[in-house]
Amino acid sequence: MTYQTIYILGINLLSFALMGWDKYCSTKKQWRVSENNLIGISLLGGSIGTLLGMIIFHHKTKKIKFQILIPLSIIINILIYINILK
Repeated sequence: MTYQTIYILGINLLSFALMGWDKYCSTKKQWRVSENNLIGISLLGGSIGTLLGMIIFHHKTKKIKFQILIPLSIIINILIYINILK
């Protein structure tokens, strides 16, 4: 397993976990993960994890910012993955 693969898996697991944690905190009225941090993690390679977190946890699905930026970050991440794995 290459370092790139480990990074991609790790950042996506982290982004998925953060989406779950933020959803949990929102239901308990506790401290939340900022939207900028969630989107930032997506842009750093965790876009698939964030999208899965949105779908599975039903979290941030109605926010226009997430409806636009998460699919855009998936496209950016795919382009980066393709160039890294060449």
